[in-house]
Amino acid sequence: MKSKPFLSVYMIAFLLVALLGLMVVFPAESLRASLKGLAIWWDVLFPALFPFFVISEMMLGVGIVHFFGTLLDPLMRPIFRIPGIGGFVMAMGFAAGYPVAAKLTSQLWNQGLVNREEGERLVSFTTTSDPIFLIGAVSVGFFHDASLAVVLAAAHYGSAVVLGLFMRFHGAKPSHAQAAANTAASPGTPSANLFVRAFNTMHDARMRDGRGLGEMLLQGIKSALQLNMVVGGLVVFFSVVMEVMTSAHIMNFCYIGINAILHLFGMPESLSQAVTNGIFEVTLGSKAAGGAGEHIPLLYKTAIAAWVLSWAGLSVHAQIVSLLQHTSLRYWPFLAARFAHGILAAIAVFLLWEPLASTRSVWAPYLPEMDVTAPLADWWRLTLPWGFTVLGAVLAGLAALAVLYSFFKRCMKRLV
Repeated sequence: MKSKPFLSVYMIAFLLVALLGLMVVFPAESLRASLKGLAIWWDVLFPALFPFFVISEMMLGVGIVHFFGTLLDPLMRPIFRIPGIGGFVMAMGFAAGYPVAAKLTSQLWNQGLVNREEGERLVSFTTTSDPIFLIGAVSVGFFHDASLAVVLAAAHYGSAVVLGLFMRFHGAKPSHAQAAANTAASPGTPSANLFVRAFNTMHDARMRDGRGLGEMLLQGIKSALQLNMVVGGLVVFFSVVMEVMTSAHIMNFCYIGINAILHLFGMPESLSQAVTNGIFEVTLGSKAAGGAGEHIPLLYKTAIAAWVLSWAGLSVHAQIVSLLQHTSLRYWPFLAARFAHGILAAIAVFLLWEPLASTRSVWAPYLPEMDVTAPLADWWRLTLPWGFTVLGAVLAGLAALAVLYSFFKRCMKRLV
């Protein structure tokens, strides 16, 4: 029994020594990969994530998260088996992209607002790409076709919701006492009382927090900077790992295995590089899918891009693990959910390709244009308005559904 931990330690030590050896053999490639990873972090990830990290911290302190949690509880519990506060995490995850949902879920776990199984369900289906990266970087920058954003968004976010429905079966069923308590606390409440309870919950949360707005802002900035440094370090690390493995021709063995899988499903084998890059890093995988040969049908390249966006890459997986390490949430449900999300998104592209063919050209003129050669300015300009527009739309939609659900339950009780 004691040999297993020692064996894993020896394997990790061997891999680290091998990686160090590759970096010594390929120093120029390592430096170039580090600079490339640093540029991706500084030009794209830092300006895209930093505002959302700060604002989410302040929303928790002010009590806005608790307000939406109470308001969305009648909807989120019966559908996804998570507290209503998960609706806010869902909206923030869809609007800001990975790893914002994991950060919020860890904060909710720290405050005792979600248990382990609820947190695992929540982080599994709310970890998605942000719409600006999907539209501006992937559709416009890598594929040079803004109309693809319609299919990619529908496949990516739609399959995330479907995954949430599947994840509701994760974990033990609640006891009769717990189910009765949840039912009494949320559904069947008149809509007016629901809003009153939501405002009262927000006020109580603000009083319990007790921090001034200045202190809250300062701590939010500190937390956001620390988290962004972790994200940047992981991006640089995985960029170096991929570059030295490619220089040492180790990636060729991965290509052989991926080729066999693609051939099994009738996909072009030349997409193996995009799949392999996407396993490690989402940006490199999406770029390789968009830059694949012109002889490859666009449908197949779009399906691979959807898989890469939903799988998210081991770099994002490492970010999620680093955010959840102080909680009791396990990694394997997230890993299984990412794999399932990737498969569902790729299948959704094939299913939606023809039905959405006519709408792609209609929506394309309204999508933002992004110059990928100057991502810093464009991401600052586009991320905030579009990201918060998506956040507001998702929250408003969920709130409206929650009120309608509560009103419907009330009418059905009166009829009975």
